[in-house]
Amino acid sequence: MPKVTFTAFDGATTVIDGETGDSVMITAVRNGVAGIVGECGGVLSCATCHVLVDESCLEKLPPVSDLEDEMLEGTAVDREPNSRLSCQFRLSEELDDVAVTLPEYQV
Repeated sequence: MPKVTFTAFDGATTVIDGETGDSVMITAVRNGVAGIVGECGGVLSCATCHVLVDESCLEKLPPVSDLEDEMLEGTAVDREPNSRLSCQFRLSEELDDVAVTLPEYQV
């Protein structure tokens, strides 16, 4: 079972067992992770699921699409090189252990 480690802005860490095929955003929302809003439900029309992906996990993710790249320009907290929208990558055999840090706020 894939695991997602969420680190809050204050450093508190939560590890959640996710389901293969689910996005990291859905995993967070289903489990009540504070700091992931997911206002659009994962259809890439907001930026309220912004996360900073641990450097060790970045190479396992699909490339940033043009639309995700555009949406990342509108995040509430400034974009970083490892910024991603957590609705845009799914847990899989390859991405079976991912760590993300939540920004201070989403909206």
